[in-house]
Amino acid sequence: MTTTIAPTETELNDFLGRFVGDLGAALASANVILGDRLGLYAALTKVQPATAAEVATETATDERYVREWLAGQAAGGYVAYDDASGTYSMTPAQSFCLADPQSPAYLPGAFQLAASLYKDVDKLERVYRSGEGLGWHEHHTDLFAGTERFFRPGYVANLVESWLPALDGVVDKLTAGALVADIGCGHGASTIIMAQAFPQSRFIGFDYHPESIQRARETAAELGLDDRVSFEIGSAQGFPGTGYDLVAMFDCLHDMGDPVGAARHVRSALKDDGTWLIVEPNAADTLAENLNPVGRIFFSASSFICVPASRDQDVGLCLGAQAGEAKIGEVVSEGGFSQFRQATQTPFNLVLEARP
Repeated sequence: MTTTIAPTETELNDFLGRFVGDLGAALASANVILGDRLGLYAALTKVQPATAAEVATETATDERYVREWLAGQAAGGYVAYDDASGTYSMTPAQSFCLADPQSPAYLPGAFQLAASLYKDVDKLERVYRSGEGLGWHEHHTDLFAGTERFFRPGYVANLVESWLPALDGVVDKLTAGALVADIGCGHGASTIIMAQAFPQSRFIGFDYHPESIQRARETAAELGLDDRVSFEIGSAQGFPGTGYDLVAMFDCLHDMGDPVGAARHVRSALKDDGTWLIVEPNAADTLAENLNPVGRIFFSASSFICVPASRDQDVGLCLGAQAGEAKIGEVVSEGGFSQFRQATQTPFNLVLEARP
């Protein structure tokens, strides 16, 4: 495993600022995806400073191709180039974000997610003209894999360390042994992170997408967690079971056609002293306040993914990825919850707590 040097906060923020601008402008970068697949970033981090030939040797790739790839990366600020020596290198921030899959700021999955949008343009053209929906399951498979790879680092960095502790009494319950439902779990990254941190608790991940559930089951089995972690096909409005101490929804409530119906079902499934954790994209409550680089990313993704997914389901409320805390609060209240608050936030997430 490649060991990277943790960047300073300024270095990391500077690089993330560049990333936000690039992703918001293009929502794709085939060269990043290729470099990730070929291990070019990891190789450069390992052998830097290095010529294109040295990187090509390290990755068993063609030197001329790698030379052109590195030049483009240097022009975009994703690697550094020293003209005097003719070598390339990566700053700590660049390596932290592009070369280390264990980093909490690992970014290549975001570009894989964004690339899936281009592959679905024909489908989106059809539904934009017809007003029909497009279900999550109808997208290119890069969306499913890219979503996990993009969101998982943020969950690793924040879920156990800050999000769960921000909830009232939840960590104590999880430590002692609690029953948890993770709704819209996808490939199961959030479910597994929680299960690894709280071995006395039992976790059930639900998602309506069979292929994602199968992937989650395989991952749990590989990690030896399938004795207390299970994954089942189920919808937010009809997942089975009651007596849950915690129901979690990570970046999925706004995708639902009937989020109010989902809220009602969560309310009926929770214990009287249970908690509903809702993690949503960070957004203000007005359009004007969301017209910024982060908003551009979420609106662009939502126009292809979130709104069409909601339109594909019953009710089709179409909250969108920039719904904001006030709108989410209305959904929670209509679902029968009496307590609702923002527990914490990150630049990309609102972490919300609802209680009966």
